[in-house]
Amino acid sequence: MAAAGAKFRQEMPPPGGYEKFVYERVPARTIFGGKAIIGGYLVMTAGAAYLYALNYKAVKNRELEMRCASLAIYPMLLAERDREYLKQLRRNRDEETKLMANVEGWKTGTWYGEPIFHTNKPDTLVNPRFQDYYVHASFKDFKKRGHIGLLS
Repeated sequence: MAAAGAKFRQEMPPPGGYEKFVYERVPARTIFGGKAIIGGYLVMTAGAAYLYALNYKAVKNRELEMRCASLAIYPMLLAERDREYLKQLRRNRDEETKLMANVEGWKTGTWYGEPIFHTNKPDTLVNPRFQDYYVHASFKDFKKRGHIGLLS
């Protein structure tokens, strides 16, 4: 509270009153007119379409070249994959022969004389199971190739 001797004074508007409140629309200053904006839009769109067409042709040519190259190299990649597969089968067989050299009566490719892979055609490749293919690899490699569980 104010001091006991102070007089109450009402707050009043400034002398001459408040300024008028502007409520009419004040248009922004125009730099470009409607026709200039539409013309600029059309020019930019035409330029962008031209550049897009040039880029589209270049991208399509690169894609065609990559597709042709992959189709040309695909048979060689399949042959190399099959070649490595057969080499690994031979390494597995040689490893089995070396490991079981001290076992009497052991013949490679058999289970104590009983053939593991039996076919009616003598020169037919019998694909081993996944576990047999990775029999001499580490379990970590086996899991990695077989997508078994999560690797830590």
